[in-house]
Amino acid sequence: MGKKMKRFSDNELESLLDELESDLTERKQSFKGDTPKKARQAVCAFANDLPNHNQPGVLFIGANDDGSPSQVPITDELLCNLADMKADGNILPLPMLFVEKRNLKGAEMAVVTVQPSDMPPVKYNGRIWIRTGPRRATANAQEERILTEKRRYKNLPFDLYPIPIAKLLDMSRLFFESEYLPAAFAADVLEENDRSYEERLASCKMIVSPSEPIPTVLGLLTLGKTAQDFLPGACIQFLRINGTELSDPVVDEEKSGGTLVDMLRKAEEKLSAHNRLAIDIVSASTDIKAFTYPPAAIQQILYNAVLHRTYEGSNAPVRVYWFNDRIEINSPGGPYGNVTPDNFGQPGITDYRNPNIADVLKTYGFIQAFGRGIATAQKEMEKNGNPKIEFVANQSTVLCTLRKTA
Repeated sequence: MGKKMKRFSDNELESLLDELESDLTERKQSFKGDTPKKARQAVCAFANDLPNHNQPGVLFIGANDDGSPSQVPITDELLCNLADMKADGNILPLPMLFVEKRNLKGAEMAVVTVQPSDMPPVKYNGRIWIRTGPRRATANAQEERILTEKRRYKNLPFDLYPIPIAKLLDMSRLFFESEYLPAAFAADVLEENDRSYEERLASCKMIVSPSEPIPTVLGLLTLGKTAQDFLPGACIQFLRINGTELSDPVVDEEKSGGTLVDMLRKAEEKLSAHNRLAIDIVSASTDIKAFTYPPAAIQQILYNAVLHRTYEGSNAPVRVYWFNDRIEINSPGGPYGNVTPDNFGQPGITDYRNPNIADVLKTYGFIQAFGRGIATAQKEMEKNGNPKIEFVANQSTVLCTLRKTA
């Protein structure tokens, strides 16, 4: 996290094009057929950096196998499709990559530069891809162990910090094996039985390592039997207030805890129970159904609040206060990384304080693709006739306000 992406010179890229046996380079004539799938496998393999080069890998689109130009047109649409490999949620954790059009060997090529991940192993569609020399394949058990051990020496985000007072027994093995693994890995990968329970937990970043089986923040939030014993603020507080001020009567309340999945499902059920459905049978020939608030908008803002909040140094919950005229969703921790109070909520600007929690939410289907939640919520509000969502962000909190239809 926080590494500056290396930008290769034209001479360096042309040298890489000519290194036919290098495990830092892959060439594709175009981006058609099965190439989008193979390109994602290559991005995953470069991100895993099994040989430990600590150098970016480069994927060329518009190059033949021998490094010569294939003369394929490098269009804006192609560049957008390549950039979408970062955010479509199929490669987890999110890869750090940069896409550009370059003129190499007298022709245009698309160049995708992929930074080694701080958080291996990286998966594409439930498989861990690696590359050694010209070989690209899924990792075997030993290669997976090497990738897991590499992670111990990196500068990790807080969601991978160990919780030394927690034990393996504080996490649900049944939930891990029956719910999480089938959602996170391809079926044929799970059929391989040469990985121990601890090795699988470590590969999924739920513990530090097989030899140091200390649960991480991610492990407790994903599998913890009583996660709030260790992370008291990791919950959602709901209040239904009969009025427009905090001092007005509270008519319903709930504190949703448990795992990430538990707290989101409980909170969604509570929100759904209060979201009234109006049916208009007068103004049109067919019944028109409209919610006070579009459910998808509430969901997206709630998911964002749980994903982007700080879990470090704060015991404050995510607060959802439902007033008679609005819903306020308050997330502890201000904007992170590329996101600032000034650009918060603007399309295309996103960063991840908790990238591994993002993976879990994607694995369970709460998130379909990354960086699109706010845009989706705004669109749903507009379709439902609600005002635009308002955001107030500072260093300590982000407040999102959804207002009723007129």
